Amino acid sequence: MAGAVRQPIDVAALERYISANVPDIEAPIDVKQFGYGQSNPTYQLTDNKGRKFVMRKKPPGQLLSKTAHKVDREYRIIHALEQTDVPVPKALCLCQDEEVIGTDFYIMEFLDGRIFEDPAIPGVTPEERTEIWRSAITTLAKFHRVSPKDVGLENYGKPSGFYNRQIATFNTISKAQAEAVDKETKVPVGKIPHQDDMVKFFSDPQTQPKDRSSFVHGDYKIDNVVFHKTEPRVIGILDWEMSTIGHPLSDVNNLLAPFVTANFPKALAIGRGNKAFQEGATPGLPTRDQLISWYADAAGWDPRPDMVWGDAFGTYRAAIIMQGIAARYALRQASSAQAGEYGAQMRPFAEIAWDLVQETQKKHGKAKL
Repeated sequence: MAGAVRQPIDVAALERYISANVPDIEAPIDVKQFGYGQSNPTYQLTDNKGRKFVMRKKPPGQLLSKTAHKVDREYRIIHALEQTDVPVPKALCLCQDEEVIGTDFYIMEFLDGRIFEDPAIPGVTPEERTEIWRSAITTLAKFHRVSPKDVGLENYGKPSGFYNRQIATFNTISKAQAEAVDKETKVPVGKIPHQDDMVKFFSDPQTQPKDRSSFVHGDYKIDNVVFHKTEPRVIGILDWEMSTIGHPLSDVNNLLAPFVTANFPKALAIGRGNKAFQEGATPGLPTRDQLISWYADAAGWDPRPDMVWGDAFGTYRAAIIMQGIAARYALRQASSAQAGEYGAQMRPFAEIAWDLVQETQKKHGKAKL
């Protein structure tokens, strides 16, 4: 999955830093860049003994958001979770000296396992598909049961008001992203459809989920976990950039989003809906209800009463994330080769979020906005 370096770094400077600070890695190193990682550029480092490691860094240039791309937060939580039974890669170092390669970065171990880009898990038996999804959802529950205080991260986020903070943060980020102007066409990215009305809806305390607090990953999904090479179990969780203390509902909705978008023609039309998640389409794929039941049993908390609201908010949030990819593509800061394609999906996906808001309104017996 690692190939040509699209965003060059000073390899000699990195080797000097590693030689002085990271005894687990022996210079010289070979550097390649992974295709995934829409936000923080991600590199594969191979040392003089053939051992592989992974480096995550901030993107280059002037960044749109002061709250995004916090690779130091990724390092902190991975390092803290090493003392728990939550599977994470071992964190080796954090460098916040921009003189080394231009931005903050951290290095962790490379997990030699399987990453499934398609959450329908093709190429496995129905029985293995069932167990892979069971491991994904119960691993999430295991993570949610970790007390931030027990691992020294009680100040990693605030214990209440998660969704109100999310609404405010994403609204602010979205406004900045909307103003990003394409370097070539000079056309701004623009607002996502229904932005103001959705902010108004999600801010309504009468329909918001009851407050709850745990660690949250922020982008927990099948392609952000590594599975064992031959066994149907998670061996590591990746991409911790958006982690914090917040409402666990957000992670559950994010993981189960393919079940929602599979039934939206708009999502299928832009390649964001997977027909394999339509009921009965894929042998061994657990139902959404079964997965929620496994999560509830393992987490000791049942998210079902708030799932529709969470689906709506999660889809709205995803539209803003796509807007961010579009903005980085406009500024030519995007780290993924597919950034232009993702950015183009921003507006239709926002329409899907708006449809879900309307569905949530009906559930709560309120008139449409």
